[in-house]
Amino acid sequence: MAAKASTRRQFLSLLALSAAAVSCGASATATSGGGRTKTLRYQGWAGQVTLPELAADLGYLGDVKLKWVGNTISGPQDIQSAATGQTDFGGAFNGAVVKLAANNAPIKAVISYYGADKHAYNGFYVLADSPIRSPRDLLGAKVGMNTLGAHSEAMLDIYLQRGGLSRKDREEVEPLVVPPVNTEQSLRQKQIDVAVLGGVLRDKALAAGGIRPLFTDYELLGAFSAGTFVMTDRFLKANPDTARTFVTAVGRAIEWSRATPRAEVIDRMTEIVEKRGRNEDTAPLKYWKSYGVAEKGGLITGKELQLWIDWLAERGDIDKGGVSRADLYTNEYNASDKSGN
Repeated sequence: MAAKASTRRQFLSLLALSAAAVSCGASATATSGGGRTKTLRYQGWAGQVTLPELAADLGYLGDVKLKWVGNTISGPQDIQSAATGQTDFGGAFNGAVVKLAANNAPIKAVISYYGADKHAYNGFYVLADSPIRSPRDLLGAKVGMNTLGAHSEAMLDIYLQRGGLSRKDREEVEPLVVPPVNTEQSLRQKQIDVAVLGGVLRDKALAAGGIRPLFTDYELLGAFSAGTFVMTDRFLKANPDTARTFVTAVGRAIEWSRATPRAEVIDRMTEIVEKRGRNEDTAPLKYWKSYGVAEKGGLITGKELQLWIDWLAERGDIDKGGVSRADLYTNEYNASDKSGN
């Protein structure tokens, strides 16, 4: 589809512009002039508690403070903001991290922050009476997701590929951007044929009934870490102690959420959202079950990045062999990594 190809070109162009801005030193950061920052600017997600926010509330960040600069609904946009110095860290689907690095943005993935397991997963849902039951049934269908060129489009493409659809066939399936809070309604009103739903929005929609899963990312790939927080090389070099405090705190928050009774985690999240006073609905938080991070403390193994290097190269989005996974990430700042690698 011409529209789909155009959107992908626009996305890649944005990544290239982000990389150029960083490499040229066009953006200002809190560390300019050789100073050290103890304040990390970031974007949040409406109605959700991110791991850094949880870590801050648990007191794990010590004297490092978070400064919320607004919300995002797009991982690719979030890491572009980090790459250009508008924020100090950002998180996205690992494929988007690979794309940004492939466009020469000097960034490093420092910790995994979300993934898929039996509790935390993204599902592709259709109406209960929908005729769509297999990959081939999706030809000509509209699939609503939060952003293009990211996790959901990758899962859709893998599902179609494994279903035996050629690249030309896969182009007949139309991914569309739909804000997460509107995705369920768009499906029920038949504005889209398939809705990508995850976390609290998924469970809330399932509780209302009338929809069924076509497939989930957990069914496709098993348990895996799907996204990482990134920081720029410049920030890491100038602020190693702050980076170490941040990454280790996020890792501790991951393990706290695993070890703590679910009801207690939900109560803590609800308090956090209420205290920050952003006029958000806390009701969906009762559906939270897991962040889905596969490895202890959010450690990055490299395999979760290699999967997307291979996928993007197969699509022609990056040059095969042009990105080395070893250059994409570091566990240096994560105290969970006893080996120091």
